[in-house]
Amino acid sequence: MRKFTITPAQFQLSAWFRTTLLGAGCLFMVSCGGDAKQETAQTEEQIELADDPNAPVEVEDNGMGIGPVKSVDVSSFDAALAEKGKTIFEGKCSACHQLSDQKIVGPGLAGVTQRRKPEWIMNMIVNPVEMTQKDPQAKALLAEHLTQMTNQDISEPDARALLEFMRQNDGAK
Repeated sequence: MRKFTITPAQFQLSAWFRTTLLGAGCLFMVSCGGDAKQETAQTEEQIELADDPNAPVEVEDNGMGIGPVKSVDVSSFDAALAEKGKTIFEGKCSACHQLSDQKIVGPGLAGVTQRRKPEWIMNMIVNPVEMTQKDPQAKALLAEHLTQMTNQDISEPDARALLEFMRQNDGAK
């Protein structure tokens, strides 16, 4: 009969292999199958979020955004309003936004009036924090650009002027 000799190094490798195999098996068992306790915990967490008044709420996306602006008349172009919007843009917006499609901090604004409804644009200007918490399009922009748009305390009339300036930038006459 043949005698086998195991050196200490071989024994350590063997112990390491057994430990790794045991750990992998445990991870596999834990990750597979449903766990009633985990499902209950998720349900309880959803209930807690529903009771939290500060929790983000999903809303139906009607393309108009979240905020005070419900209707905007853009049937005619107002050059004087666009000029006022240009002044506001240069003072409050140009540090983060370009009028081209180039990103600085926030997205470039070229074509924004063709991609978004005027109500959405104005709500994003006057209500950026709530928009990025609840509006699906604004959430996607936040995820893409990784920077929360700062609330500049822009009034609705000034937001309307900014919208007219953006419409002019996109070719409105």
